[in-house]
Amino acid sequence: MNVRHAKQIGRGAATAALATGLILGLSGCGGDEKPPQDGKPAKNSAPAKADGGAGAQQPSQPQESQPQESTEVLGTLAGQDGFELTVNSAERDAGGFVTVKGTLKNTADKSRSIPVGMQGNETEVVKHGNSLGGATLLDSQGKKRYYVLRDTDGRPLTTTGLGIMKGGASVPVFMQFPAPPATATEVSLQLPTFTPATIKLS
Repeated sequence: MNVRHAKQIGRGAATAALATGLILGLSGCGGDEKPPQDGKPAKNSAPAKADGGAGAQQPSQPQESQPQESTEVLGTLAGQDGFELTVNSAERDAGGFVTVKGTLKNTADKSRSIPVGMQGNETEVVKHGNSLGGATLLDSQGKKRYYVLRDTDGRPLTTTGLGIMKGGASVPVFMQFPAPPATATEVSLQLPTFTPATIKLS
């Protein structure tokens, strides 16, 4: 091999090495992204934000079932045709009222209409439909009876619109009365067509 041929070989190797270096340098500028396969421009995917941003994926947390609180029963009034009124609370408030809350249930196995007598017989109350407007609180110690309160239109401050109840169905109800004196801690709740029950005021 003569000197001229050796120089040509050396130049060729240098040229090949330079070309290889350029190719590697250009491919390094493109990053790790792969070219799109369908000819569409590639979308930049933003990493999920650690602060709960729009792109963050929140891990699903198991939901714990909340324990059911036991409902206190102050008294039970038994009515006609399988109806039953359970009293759960009778609370005084700062306005001088007592609000009685409970559940009216049809314990029969078939639908029944609520007893009409529950609404009482006062014209101002009856004209507003079926209700518990006939309920009263009897303070035997003070020898006074307290009727369900009414608004300026004569509408009783109690659950209204009661009608036919399916067998086994129940509905929450309330009644509001003037408050007996603070010395009266127990009263008798009376409702037409139901047996009375003595309840404690809180």
